[in-house]
Amino acid sequence: MTAVEVKELKKEVKKYIDHADVRMVKAVYAMLEADQHGDWWDEISEGERSAIETGLKQMEEGKTTPHQKIMEKHRKWLSK
Repeated sequence: MTAVEVKELKKEVKKYIDHADVRMVKAVYAMLEADQHGDWWDEISEGERSAIETGLKQMEEGKTTPHQKIMEKHRKWLSK
C-alpha cells in the first residue's frame, strides 16, 4: 500500500469514527491500544511457542478429540 493510499484510508477511517456509536469507538480504541503493546507471540517463551505450534500441527493432522467426547469422559468430575 502506498503512502497516498494509506493517507486516503486514514481519512475514510476518520469519517467512520466521526459517525460511529460509543461501542464501535471503544472497540477501535481497544484494537489500536493493543497494537501499541506489540504482538503477544513475541512476548511468550520459546517453549510456549513450540507447544502452540505442536498443537496446531496435531490439529491439522486430525489428531484431536472432539469436545463432546471429553465432556462425556469427564462428566462425573464436572458434576461435583
